[in-house]
Amino acid sequence: MNLNLYTLCVIYLVYSFLGWVGETVVATAKGRRFTNRGVASGPFCFVYGTAGVLITIGLNDQRTSLAAMFLGSMIYATVVEWLTAKLLERIHHRRWWDYSDYKFNLNGRICLLGAFVFGVGGVLITSVIQPQVAGVTDRLPLPAIHWLCGVLFVLTLIDLVVTVCGIMHFENSLDNLMAAMTHYGDAMKVAVSDVTGKMSESWKSGKEMSFDFMMRVRDAAMSIFNRQQRRMIASFPKLRTERNNDVLEQLRRILESLYRH
Repeated sequence: MNLNLYTLCVIYLVYSFLGWVGETVVATAKGRRFTNRGVASGPFCFVYGTAGVLITIGLNDQRTSLAAMFLGSMIYATVVEWLTAKLLERIHHRRWWDYSDYKFNLNGRICLLGAFVFGVGGVLITSVIQPQVAGVTDRLPLPAIHWLCGVLFVLTLIDLVVTVCGIMHFENSLDNLMAAMTHYGDAMKVAVSDVTGKMSESWKSGKEMSFDFMMRVRDAAMSIFNRQQRRMIASFPKLRTERNNDVLEQLRRILESLYRH
């Protein structure tokens, strides 16, 4: 493959899409419902595209050595993942993924298992998938590649801007949800005190009020969080915030209980 700006753009987009497919398939299988694992709304995980471009450039002369490709892919992809985690935490003041439950992790941002998967994936992609991509791009007219890259990058940039604007005030939304939950909780305490004198009805009433509380919290979350924020909560179960993480975890438990109800 002739490496130039446009072929690198194609590689970036293809690897970003394949990374999104892999992440989404795993998350959907674990959660037993469709989960869009991209940070943006579109079908791209850009950390994979960045790692793919770096692997293509940095290991272009090592294609005959599987060991070099494996170790190089591990290092490049893991460094990109760690830098991406730090950058997202610095910009958004929240942690998007957490490997703390995995052995041999570094501050929950990267782990040995993930590095191994990146190494295997790097070898597979560069040995099997990239030659197929090269075969397609080599047959396409150069102007078509230019237009394809231009249109996709403009759409991706718009998607990123919309996503960033949508999640900017996530902590404020959690503050509003906490106020709503406190209000509903106080109302439930008053209602519970009204039925405690009727022992035969107290258990049933308590169960109904608990379900009613969860429904009210869900409805409040639907009205408080915008579409991007709701997708972020659903797509990143390990997402942690600096100020209102307890509220976020309680919301997750409520939504999961309603999903199983």
